[in-house]
Amino acid sequence: MRVVLGISGGIAAYKTPDLVRRLRDIGADVRVVMTPNAARFVTPLALATVSEHGVIVEQWGDPERGGVDHVELARWAELLLIAPATANVLAKLATGIADDALTTYALAHRAAVVVAPAMNTFMLQHPTVQQNLATLRARGVVVLDPDSGLLACGDEGAGRMPDPPAIAEFVKHHLGAKDLGGRSIVVTAGPTREPIDPVRYISNRSSGKMGYALAEAAARRGARVTLISGPTSLTPPAGVDVERVTTAQEMRDAVMRAMPGADVIIKAAAVADYAPAEAAASKIKKEASGEALTLALRRTPDILAEIGALSPKPFVVAFAAETDAVEANAREKLLRKNADLIVANDVADASIGFDADQNEVLVIARDGTATKIARAPKIVVANRILDLLAK
Repeated sequence: MRVVLGISGGIAAYKTPDLVRRLRDIGADVRVVMTPNAARFVTPLALATVSEHGVIVEQWGDPERGGVDHVELARWAELLLIAPATANVLAKLATGIADDALTTYALAHRAAVVVAPAMNTFMLQHPTVQQNLATLRARGVVVLDPDSGLLACGDEGAGRMPDPPAIAEFVKHHLGAKDLGGRSIVVTAGPTREPIDPVRYISNRSSGKMGYALAEAAARRGARVTLISGPTSLTPPAGVDVERVTTAQEMRDAVMRAMPGADVIIKAAAVADYAPAEAAASKIKKEASGEALTLALRRTPDILAEIGALSPKPFVVAFAAETDAVEANAREKLLRKNADLIVANDVADASIGFDADQNEVLVIARDGTATKIARAPKIVVANRILDLLAK
């Protein structure tokens, strides 16, 4: 594995010597490119020592040796990993500015790119930063969502660079053997919406982030992936076939169309359990309905149970979003729906619940064994789930 580690000028740069060591532990050959501001937080000498290669800080290279460093490096690299990626560097990557060695190299780089944003939580939430991240994702850049917690500035929230072991683990899967090659995997993600009238609907809370992360990770590990997505604001992963649906019935029909030839189905979607028995053709007026409105509800299709009853059936990975008795409820659902694995998470914990960028789950198999996956960015959790699936 040939990795260029780009380091920009944030406090999280102090973690990068450990990150280099972790990358080397998984078999990566690491070359470092730093911005001048990054050198204020960690010395090039420290990084040269742990990487056993010279470190590029200046844009113009070595005039005595000749050659153009960023072009030569681009021919060599399999991955550009920028960690930490500051708001400044993300903006330059999104707009094509090349005013230092790192951003100049980024324009020459033609292989995979991964960025690990790290900054104050209010900076991270700024619309411009979010727009730049969306632009990069649309170009196929993988974004490792930052951790949440106490930041160096004293604020608390999202913005911490993921720990070096988690980043190294992601890189291992990203560049490692395609252990799901030849497999066909169907992933469902996001919520469904069941119309009450043309402007109102019943839905379940779901951002779709976990399902999208699973689809992305499976595709990068060589699988042919079909992502069946309810309404979300997420950018679909590269290399994945996407079918968009709205209602539970539409999701059921799309899943059944995708089933022939599927080896695995991962049911990460939050499908509404009930829908209005009859949707009104026009908007229901408050004045006409009075102080109270009674809705008659019907059950929606139980997609998971229908798949579990098939013979033969694909390998089924179910999800259980629980607020209490998480393990007990998940074990009961695993057996009742005839799934092969079930992934349970405690959505009562807001830090790993709806819309969170991190997750922490318990994966239970048919034989009763349970594996806890510790809190990590959802793309890392996705790869750990796929490790268990691959076994």
